[in-house]
Amino acid sequence: MELIDLTLIWVAIIGFGVFMYVLMDGFDLGVGILYPFARNEDHRDVMMNSVAPVWDGNETWLILGGAGLLAAFPLIYAVFLPALYIGVFLLLAGLIFRGVAFEFRFKSAPGKRGPWNWSFFLGSLVASFAQGAVVGAYIQGFEVEGFSYVGGPLDWLTPFTVMTGLGLVAGYTLLGATWLIMKTEGDLQDWAYRMARWMLGAVLAVYVIVSLWTAVAHPHILERWLENATVLWVFPTLSVLAGLWLWRGLTQRNEGTPFVATLVLFVLAYAGLLISMWPYAVPPEHTFWDASSSPDAQLFTLVGILFVVPIILAYTAWTYWVFRGKVRVGEGYH
Repeated sequence: MELIDLTLIWVAIIGFGVFMYVLMDGFDLGVGILYPFARNEDHRDVMMNSVAPVWDGNETWLILGGAGLLAAFPLIYAVFLPALYIGVFLLLAGLIFRGVAFEFRFKSAPGKRGPWNWSFFLGSLVASFAQGAVVGAYIQGFEVEGFSYVGGPLDWLTPFTVMTGLGLVAGYTLLGATWLIMKTEGDLQDWAYRMARWMLGAVLAVYVIVSLWTAVAHPHILERWLENATVLWVFPTLSVLAGLWLWRGLTQRNEGTPFVATLVLFVLAYAGLLISMWPYAVPPEHTFWDASSSPDAQLFTLVGILFVVPIILAYTAWTYWVFRGKVRVGEGYH
């Protein structure tokens, strides 16, 4: 009998990596979604400069989660890639397209930045929607025989996954708006406050719709909720309180509170998702233990990952500390 469950350790590591990616890349994707609606090019310059020092470093967590998933849970790759190939392709294409637009916009003449502005917006929108749709596909499950995916290439795209995709777009947009509240000032900050109020309403509406839809369409998840109602009621209650805290921060024009409250909403939604789906790595049949690699392979890669994660955390903390404070009109690309 093993004294240490390496599978649980890897679930925690990959869950942490994915969670960090959602939080840290979420706000700069949200800024990209808001981008074409800003009033003028000066505001767009500030918006892009607010995420310029950190956006590419934020995506390090996506690489960490993806590489760790391949090493520790190869069955997930064997099912997810054929099942979600188009969705994952759209996600990566959106991120690449957005990165190209990011760099080329600053190299373009001031009057010729329109195409790159829209490229930045579309790349952010497609990447955000694809992430949400992939999460929805995970909730609805996969058609498998043994350890092989036997469904179609578009089974991931359903009305339910479209709703989860739009929900994550709304969530990232709220995160981007609250980031701008914290990082900007003047007219742009006033605009961000207004956008955040609208997006908070959209996020809470989608949260309720997806929860009810999940309960109706997936009886096994509803059964789990009912069996653990004495514990799970905490999450919707805390979500309501976090929403009220966020609204209060917006109405009182606090600068840091809205961003922190939005992060709390994401934490609660993420925790609720994990509890609802646990212990299935490939729902509705295969658990994380079914999907795991050999203990030797898990231990070998674990040694390396334990060195890498502290370095990423230290680099991330240092970057955010160096580039703390407000971003103003006229400040150049970092």
